[in-house]
Amino acid sequence: MPFLGSVAHLNFGAEIMTEAETIYRLDSIRRTYQVGDEAVHALNGVDLTIGESEFIAVVGSSGSGKSTLMHVLGFMDTPTDGRMWFEGEEVSKISRVHRAHLRATRIGFIFQAFNLLPKISVLQNVVLPLSYGRQRVADANELGMQVLKRVGMQHRYMHRPGQLSGGERQRVAIARALINSPRLILADEPTGNLDSKNRDRIMELFTSLLEEGITLAVVTHDTEVAAYAQRHINMQDGCIVEDAQR
Repeated sequence: MPFLGSVAHLNFGAEIMTEAETIYRLDSIRRTYQVGDEAVHALNGVDLTIGESEFIAVVGSSGSGKSTLMHVLGFMDTPTDGRMWFEGEEVSKISRVHRAHLRATRIGFIFQAFNLLPKISVLQNVVLPLSYGRQRVADANELGMQVLKRVGMQHRYMHRPGQLSGGERQRVAIARALINSPRLILADEPTGNLDSKNRDRIMELFTSLLEEGITLAVVTHDTEVAAYAQRHINMQDGCIVEDAQR
C-alpha cells in the first residue's frame, strides 16, 4: 500500500519538500573506512533525493561506492558524516535498535544469490522476515500465499529452493522482500545469475511494483537491466557524477 503519511513540510535550505513527494533524502553523506594508515572514502559527500514510486538504477565500476550507498540506504551501514531523512524522519543518528526496526519493516532486500534458506520451504522462506520484524500477523501463511501469488509462485509453495530454477528462486526472493509491505526495495545485481529470458521477466515484475507506490533502487552492471529504470545514477570514487532521468 502506498505510504500516505501526513504532509509535514521539511525545510532543507532553500528547498521545501513534503513527505508525499519524497521518501529519502541524503545531504552531504560521507562514509570513510580506515584501512591501516589510509582513510578510504567510500562515499564522499553524496546528495540524493528519492521520490515515491521511482525506479532507480545505480551504476558504476567496482569500488565506485554504489554498494556502500545501498548499505547506507538500507540501514546496514552508518554514515561517517552528513544527514539523512527517511519518510520525513531524520535518521542520521538513530539507535541500532531503531535502524534494525526500519530495516525489518520498511525496506525489502533482494540479492544476486537469492539468499534463500535451502532446508525450508518456499512459503517458510517468504514469511521469515515477519519474525525478524517482530510483527504479529494473524495468519502469516495466508499473507505469504498472497505475495507468492503476486509473483506467480503460489503453486510452488511447498517446494524447497533447490527444486526451483534460478528465475523461480528470484521470484520467491521478491515475494520475501514484499512480505512486510516495504516502502523501498533495494536490489543488488538481482538478475546477475539469470539468463536473458528470466532477467526480462524479473524486470517486468519490478516495473509492476511501481504502481503500488513501492520505490526501487537497483545496483547493476547490466545495461539491459538499467534500461528499465526511470532514473540512472552513475557513481565514481564515492561521488554521484551523473543523475539523469530517462
